[in-house]
Order: sequence, then structure tokens, then C-alpha cells
Amino acid sequence: MKRLRRLLEQRRAQGPDDGMSSIEFVVTTPILIGLLFLAVQFALGLFAHEVALAAAQAGAREARATADANPSGWQQKAQDVAAARISSLGPSLTDNPVIKTEDIGQHQVRVTVQVDVVPVIPFLHMTLTSVSQGPVERFVPDAG
Repeated sequence: MKRLRRLLEQRRAQGPDDGMSSIEFVVTTPILIGLLFLAVQFALGLFAHEVALAAAQAGAREARATADANPSGWQQKAQDVAAARISSLGPSLTDNPVIKTEDIGQHQVRVTVQVDVVPVIPFLHMTLTSVSQGPVERFVPDAG
């Protein structure tokens, strides 16, 4: 009881707060909401990166498997597989997917996927790029 009385006396000695809690609320609320939006934007960016990477890897797997047997049509097939992966994983969370396929030399293929992250914060635009490449799977006869 004495402790409670002592706390009340200390509070009275400090004086009234004159609306300071209202001012603190007005100042801190926009900061907290901004941090919340940044966290959501960051999470969407991570998810879009994973979608782009999965699409690039799926397209590269298809390109590696079909480039030797189908030299003229593997690029379109790899782009179709990558686009299908994007539409199955995150069609509404990524915008403007750009899928590029290329033959990069001695039996190597590369698939590049570039996506825009859907913005939560209007002035923050993020574009993510993922690349996957590897050797073309092909049959090499035994020399002996």
C-alpha cells in the first residue's frame, strides 16, 4: 500500500502530461504503418524472386533436355515451360515476365527470367532477374 501511495505521489509531482500521449500516437502511427508496408513489400520481393528462380530453373531443365534433339524449337519450348511455372506459382504477385533463352556456346544453354514485383508502396518499383544455365544433355557415343 505504501508503495502504491509513493508511486501516486511521484506521478503527481511530475505534473500533467498535457496530451503528450496523443502527440506520440500521431507521430509513431505513420512510422509503424510505413514499416509494416515495407515488411510486406520485402516479403513479396522474396516470393517473386523464388518464383523467377523456379521458372528459370524449369525452363533451363527443359532447354537442356530438348536442345540437342530439337535445335530449332527448344527455345520456345523452354519459354513455355518457364511461363507455365510463373503462372502456376505467382501469377498475381509478379508483373511483366520477360523470359529469354540463349545458346551460350559449346553445348550450353541459359534461361533468364525477369519479373516486376507488384508494388505495395506506390513509388517503390522492383525488378528481379534470375538466371539458370547448364550443359545440354546429349548422347556421346563411346570411342572404343
